[in-house]
Amino acid sequence: MVYPIGKRIIGPIFNLWLREIGGLENVPKKGAFIIAANHESYMDHPIIVVTFVNHLNRKVHFLSKKEHFDSPLKAAWHTYAGAIPLDREKGGKEALRWAVKALKQGKIIAIHPEGTRTLTGKLQKGKTGAARLALKAKVPVVPVGLIGTFKILPKGKYIPKFKKANINIGKPIYFGRYYKKTATKRMLNEMTRKIMKEIAKLSKQEYNF
Repeated sequence: MVYPIGKRIIGPIFNLWLREIGGLENVPKKGAFIIAANHESYMDHPIIVVTFVNHLNRKVHFLSKKEHFDSPLKAAWHTYAGAIPLDREKGGKEALRWAVKALKQGKIIAIHPEGTRTLTGKLQKGKTGAARLALKAKVPVVPVGLIGTFKILPKGKYIPKFKKANINIGKPIYFGRYYKKTATKRMLNEMTRKIMKEIAKLSKQEYNF
């Protein structure tokens, strides 16, 4: 019951912080894919989830610390958002296995290649998790640039400011030419730079790593 209720109530609430959506025509209409976005704020997940759920009427799944399910309100949001509780003590390998399985079932996974929220609003160096996931699941990566969420609710703040954010969605990136190759560090870094360059362009930033 949480999902349909959340779609009618939670979605419109977070739409209040959203000014413009660009690139909806780039979103695959069906099948599995990875959303790779910059990470500026606690507001990033809601903006991404609301945008894609409204457009596709499909859940967007992401991994979240199991502690985020410790209250009814948090649990309701994370259930609506398609979050999966992650036990940090078991590490990233469990997360990767779950995400690959979900993608092979046709689901949508959202990931922040930077790994953590920026403290400055600037784009950080991307980690190779999104590239590894794309290779293992053999699905495209849809780059997303978020603009303005840092000013709404940056790390360390708990009350959102009533400012507007934009979300820009890029064309899917396909890595088919890598599927039959051995995943080397150089290859993963090359793929990650391609993803991060697109995110930088969409978020109107530079990526110099």
